[in-house]
Amino acid sequence: MSRANLDKQPHEVAAMFDDVAERYDLTNDVLSIGLDRRWRRAVVAAVDARPGHTVLDLAAGTGTSSATFAFEGATAIPCDFSVGMLRVGKRHRPRLPFVAGDATRLPFTDATFDATTISFGLRNVADHRRALAEMLRVTKPGGRLVVCEFSHPTYAPFRTVYEEYLMKAVPAVARRVSSSPDSYVYLAESIRAWPDQQGLATVIGDAGWRTVEWRNLTGGIVALHRATR
Repeated sequence: MSRANLDKQPHEVAAMFDDVAERYDLTNDVLSIGLDRRWRRAVVAAVDARPGHTVLDLAAGTGTSSATFAFEGATAIPCDFSVGMLRVGKRHRPRLPFVAGDATRLPFTDATFDATTISFGLRNVADHRRALAEMLRVTKPGGRLVVCEFSHPTYAPFRTVYEEYLMKAVPAVARRVSSSPDSYVYLAESIRAWPDQQGLATVIGDAGWRTVEWRNLTGGIVALHRATR
C-alpha cells in the first residue's frame, strides 16, 4: 500500500468521520468483537480522572469515553474535528460540552488540563507530531498524557492473521453494519501503516513528554502509551 493512498487531507478525513458518525459506536463494537469496551476501561484507569480534574478527550467522537470521565467526577471536554460526530454526540449526551477543534491547533489556553487523552484518533491526525506538541502545551505541568491506539501484535504468527483480518474481514463486516463502509478500508490501511509501540513512544518523547511508557492490550493489537508533562 503506497503512502499516498493514506495521505488524505484533513477535510477529507473529517468528512469520512461525518459519514460514519450515526453508526460509529455500533460498528466499532462489532468490528472489535466487544474488545473496544475493555480497551476503553484501560484508558479510564490510566487517565485516573477524579473530582476537580479537567480532562481533555481528543478525537472524542460521540463522547463515549468523555461520559465515563464525567461519571468519575471530572470536568470532561470532548473535542473532535468531525462536526458530524459532535452532532450525534450532543444528541445522545447533551450535558457534555462538545468542542469542535483541530488537534494540531487546539482552541485552548496553555496549561489548562490535568490530563489529555486521545483514543484511536492520533493516527488520523494529519501531523501527529504537531498534535502531541499541542497536547503538551495545553496540559498542566505534572499533568499526564494517555494515548490509546492500534499497534502491532507482538506474536509474529498472530500478526499475520491480524493483518489479514484488517484488510479483508474489516471492510466486509463494515459493509453490513456501517453507514459508510468504504471509510473502513482507509482505517484498516492506516492501522497497518502506523508505528509500532517503541516507534510511537519515541515520537511522544520527541514532542517533549517525559517518562514515556506503554503496555500492550490484547497481545499488542492495541497499545496504551502514558507520559507526563
